[in-house]
Amino acid sequence: MSQPHKPSDPSVEPVVLARDLKQVYKISHGAFRKADHLQAVSGVSFSINPGKTLAVVGESGCGKSTLARMVALIEAPTSGQLALGKVDVVGASTQQRQALRRTVQLVFQNPFGSLNPRKKIGAILQAPLDINTDLGADERAEQARAMLALVGLRPEHFDRYPHEFSGGQRQRIAIARALMLKPGLIVADEPVSALDVSIQAQVLNLLADLQHELGLAYLFISHDLGVVRHIAHDVMVMYLGHAVEHGDKKTLFAQPLHPYTQALLASTPGIAGSGVSRQRIVLKGELPSPLNPPSGCVFSTRCPHVTPQCQSERPVLRELAGRQLACHLAEQFVQPAAAQH
Repeated sequence: MSQPHKPSDPSVEPVVLARDLKQVYKISHGAFRKADHLQAVSGVSFSINPGKTLAVVGESGCGKSTLARMVALIEAPTSGQLALGKVDVVGASTQQRQALRRTVQLVFQNPFGSLNPRKKIGAILQAPLDINTDLGADERAEQARAMLALVGLRPEHFDRYPHEFSGGQRQRIAIARALMLKPGLIVADEPVSALDVSIQAQVLNLLADLQHELGLAYLFISHDLGVVRHIAHDVMVMYLGHAVEHGDKKTLFAQPLHPYTQALLASTPGIAGSGVSRQRIVLKGELPSPLNPPSGCVFSTRCPHVTPQCQSERPVLRELAGRQLACHLAEQFVQPAAAQH
């Protein structure tokens, strides 16, 4: 069983703790064919402390959005442990799960589709309070107005409709709505990928300011390492449902050790680490189907360093050079400074 990457301060209670988390979907082909099983997430472990951000990165189909849905309590994991605070989500009662849903909120990728176009912003922000609290109308409106100010919007925006706002403003409204119940954890699934680059920086700065002010923990899902560089404290790289490298951002960006992490960083202008060739690493072949993953290392069909061992034996996550990674050959990529870490 894989272990969560060790937090920087073990005395702090994690906001979320996952151990060997799995999500398997049954794919039916009708009455006359045997059903397939798709392993979307295969034994992922991590923890996030208050005020910290874990970024989960990887290509489409790697399982990162499935992981986000499990942590946001939209889907129940097939197996493994998932705890929010000190409560085990998997074994929680219906009443406990309802209470837990207030502690974790989701910010979606598309700010254009996540807001009801028929409702004014004030009503959208008050809806979580109306459903989950006994507050009166005046108090709900007061809290909604205060949240608008907190995310950098003006009082007159309270009575406007979503179509009257830009994409960046709509994402600020979505963030405000997520914060109305005062959660400890925000699951942000590609929250800036639909925005212009200039607006992305503004939203990322807002998220950082809110984290500093409110002590929020973020599970930040992204395919863009340039974005991750500005928001994350820790990074978990996923490939075909598996965590292949997991450690603090500075360590991974300075010297990535898994060939897949190296390829991701080398393809992102300006952030290739010291252990990565400055030349672009072109991955050969297509991402394998999760219905038929490789028998050995899941990255073996595209890895430029593949060996017979890689094709037959699946590597497990292990500690090396200040991070966890799953690669049989990782030692050959370690520079002396990292080896002494």
